[in-house]
Amino acid sequence: MAPNTDHAEAVRAVRQLRRIRTLYAGGALLWAASAAWGGWDDPGSRQMWVSVLFLAVFTGLLAVTSLWLWRQEAAGTGRPAPAHHAAQRRMVWRRHADA
Repeated sequence: MAPNTDHAEAVRAVRQLRRIRTLYAGGALLWAASAAWGGWDDPGSRQMWVSVLFLAVFTGLLAVTSLWLWRQEAAGTGRPAPAHHAAQRRMVWRRHADA
């Protein structure tokens, strides 16, 4: 049986992958807009090609992150973490010494 820290780390990893996926999606949108703007103003300029390069980098990072997240969730670690409960307490029967 795996220790509880493995599950907690997996849940934390999924949460971080979701956050970074959002960041990469925003970066891809930003660089797509920059590439479109640069292509509109001066087609074939260095600014446009640098924007296209960064767009490709952020799109690749987004694809890899989405793939990792998909694999993590397919492995069953994407389910919500269970609520933290105290250890189960057994009924304690007082044993009285026989008189």
